[in-house]
Amino acid sequence: MTEKEKSKIMFVMRKAPHGSIYAYEGLEAILIMGAFEQEISVVFIDDGVFALKKEQDTKALGVKEFSKTFAVLEDYDITNIYIDRESLEQRGLSADDLVIPVKVMEAGEIAKIMEEQHVLLPF
Repeated sequence: MTEKEKSKIMFVMRKAPHGSIYAYEGLEAILIMGAFEQEISVVFIDDGVFALKKEQDTKALGVKEFSKTFAVLEDYDITNIYIDRESLEQRGLSADDLVIPVKVMEAGEIAKIMEEQHVLLPF
């Protein structure tokens, strides 16, 4: 499949990783779509930035901690991973607090990338 034939699909991760299934289901969908050789990108906005936070302790919640699973995105050739700078700062986080390397971007830059996508999938 040539680059021209690939669909550009962006996953928009907006929800906190615990308290709903959105972040976990989003990760599952990303991994499934990654197997189909499409041009996949992921952006973390709002409380979605918490999905990448290092050292999450979920024992008291009784749920599995899955943030480290985002490290396999690279194995699926998913390297376009963005995070909103303002969302990070508002939540007291920096790129150093995250489990994987990401491109920290301004909202306007993210909006331009979103405009280039064929499909946006919100989680």
